[in-house]
Amino acid sequence: MTTRRAPSRIIPRAFPGIKPGEVEELIANCQVKAYPGGTTLCRENEIEHVFYMILEGEVKVTKLVNAAEIRLLKTLGAGDFFGEMAIIHNAPRAATVTTSSPVVTLELDKKSFDRVLEKSSSIAMAMVREISSRLRANDEMAVEDLRVRASELAQAYQKLAEEELARRDFLSNIAHELRTPLMSASGYIHLLKKGALSGEQLGSVVETIDRNVQQIVTLVNDILFLQEMDLVLSEFRPVDLGEVCRSVVERYKGQTRDKNVELLLRGDRGAYSLPGDARSLERALAALVDNAIKFSTRGGEVEIRIGTEWDRLVVAVEDHGIGIAPEALPKIFDRFYHLERHDSDLFGGIGLGLSIARQVIEQHGGTLEVESKPGAGSVFRMSFKR
Repeated sequence: MTTRRAPSRIIPRAFPGIKPGEVEELIANCQVKAYPGGTTLCRENEIEHVFYMILEGEVKVTKLVNAAEIRLLKTLGAGDFFGEMAIIHNAPRAATVTTSSPVVTLELDKKSFDRVLEKSSSIAMAMVREISSRLRANDEMAVEDLRVRASELAQAYQKLAEEELARRDFLSNIAHELRTPLMSASGYIHLLKKGALSGEQLGSVVETIDRNVQQIVTLVNDILFLQEMDLVLSEFRPVDLGEVCRSVVERYKGQTRDKNVELLLRGDRGAYSLPGDARSLERALAALVDNAIKFSTRGGEVEIRIGTEWDRLVVAVEDHGIGIAPEALPKIFDRFYHLERHDSDLFGGIGLGLSIARQVIEQHGGTLEVESKPGAGSVFRMSFKR
């Protein structure tokens, strides 16, 4: 059974210094009311003139934040009170109060309070003290709110500055990544037009031009693919992850030969099917493999492992290259983040591969995790619910 709180104990807490006889006078001017759960007793920004004392039940005090989020400030129960400032001045309510269970209240409206106030100087003094105390408390809350907002603005500004820097780096990197193969291809085409090449030399030059053009095509396709993913998802159909893995291995044979890296595929030929978009999944895996090859040492090994773990399909890509520094791990999936140099080695790219991989995997309801140790290599694991 719920215990009902006595009004004679609540009023002195609301108005410290009030005399016992005046407490009874105030109670005599109050009304007892009952409300079901889910009733809004007072609403934020409304001008109302009722002071509430909770005799039974509970209420929730909430406030609208940033015009969208409703934040729970506190929960009040029997013996608590709220709205006393509403009978002192005409300011709007600072929060909304809603019953979270059946509630019984003792309510004092402003007109009744004014009648008592005219007869009692001690109540007037209690009001002056209460108003002063509330103003100090409100000032402290306002200062704290300003501190919080200043911190949020500083964080937002920092984020905008980082995004602007990333945008500039992105444009600079694209220009560099496009300029190098374009200049190379353009130079060789100029020699071809002049008829300065022939025989075996001619075949080698055509192959070089083709490689540079493919590099440009790959870069442009990555940018367009990322934009495409932001707009629409393809219709999912059953995809064999094993076939995706074999296709990627075949695709990277040439690149592994150039860098003297061995690319291995391990796992049985079981059924590794999941609903998805084969083109997107192949691109995600290709990004992980490309990353692993890029950061492997010459003569190293990159391994793709496919299998099942409990109720999930897992594809892991492991290399034994330079690894990832702990401070860089939180950033590696950000768009346009990339490592330009390690010791004396320079690395190309504009930092889209891992971002593409993570977005594709998440769109398929999967997860992408990474474990890495500087100097010992990295393991990227993408997993999907079976």
